[in-house]
Amino acid sequence: MPRPTSDVQAFEAHAIDADLDDLRARLAAARLPEAETVYRAAPDPRRWEQGVPLADLVDVVNYWRTGYNWRSFEARLNRIGQFRTTIDDLGIHFLHRRSARADATPLILTHGWPGSIAEFIDVVDELADPKDADAPAFHVVVPSLPGFGYSDKPATTGWGTEKIAAAWVELMGRLGYSKFAAHGGDWGGNITTVLGGRFPAHVLGIHTTFAEAPPGLTTDGLTAVERNWTEETRDFWRHHAAYAKQQATRPQTIGYSLVDSPVGLLAWILDKFAEWTDTEDSPFETISRDRILDNVTLYWLTRTGASSARIYYESHNSLDPELRVDVPSAISMYPRDIEKCPRPWAQERYRQIVRWRSPEIGGHFPSLEVPEYFVKDLQEGLAAVLAANR
Repeated sequence: MPRPTSDVQAFEAHAIDADLDDLRARLAAARLPEAETVYRAAPDPRRWEQGVPLADLVDVVNYWRTGYNWRSFEARLNRIGQFRTTIDDLGIHFLHRRSARADATPLILTHGWPGSIAEFIDVVDELADPKDADAPAFHVVVPSLPGFGYSDKPATTGWGTEKIAAAWVELMGRLGYSKFAAHGGDWGGNITTVLGGRFPAHVLGIHTTFAEAPPGLTTDGLTAVERNWTEETRDFWRHHAAYAKQQATRPQTIGYSLVDSPVGLLAWILDKFAEWTDTEDSPFETISRDRILDNVTLYWLTRTGASSARIYYESHNSLDPELRVDVPSAISMYPRDIEKCPRPWAQERYRQIVRWRSPEIGGHFPSLEVPEYFVKDLQEGLAAVLAANR
């Protein structure tokens, strides 16, 4: 007799040895192109003008094949606690770490692309059971987006950010959390915005590193810094967003390379970690090779290069221009993120901003780049959100 779809089942990650052997064999047999024609001595960000430099890629590939330990990451996931449930006929995987504190607040953390649940494994414990007794504590839920990691791959269209947000409300309800706080960046920020705007009866408030203003706003009245933010964001979408247009229009085509070639997958993802982090040259200035390879190997072993790319096909430029977020919102704009929204613009959508921060360091992956600062900022931001509910 089948179990009810509302069941939540424990899950353990365990790649078969044959898949790990196959990965190493593919890495050893990789066919690589010649070096880029803009070679410069490191450190120099211009080395990356044509993409991932050959020497850097060879170094990471060699480490991936001979030194990296996937089993260590698997063990960490299993220690945190992994589960799966089925929502709208799709299996959803998530981490769930309950706090020991009686006053803990449920919190859902949503990743984006090219991230994964790997973005949050270094911050879950401190969020659940903070060393500072005065800091807020959280029951932490970290789902894998549909088509990512150990979640199922949608077999039909329709799994865009609106449907994902509704699924997250259902997921939290199944865990006994009828009201909760939400955080996200990148696609996770978009989904967090939808959660706050569409489900105010369930969402206590949000914290996000991604704030998308309604369209058509002018730069009149913005400060010089804010104007610069808008110019940098416009430049990003004009000159650095080919990956997004490819995944939004032809995810299946790029998907063959991402699922068949571990080197192709690594280069596709590493390129974004290099460009989007607060570093002078290499992403490994702030993020360890192991953590980036945890993320890439998760994509590889789950064969999700194509299915994860489809979130762009489903939702690129799809945030409802009329959507307004009335729940308390805490927003942080990291200096080297790829999209930075001026506060006057953000206030047109997020109607109750209770805390706004512009950190001095950090980029698109703050939980990996500056994890201690990220946790403190998230704790303080959500403390302001919770205080606004009292």
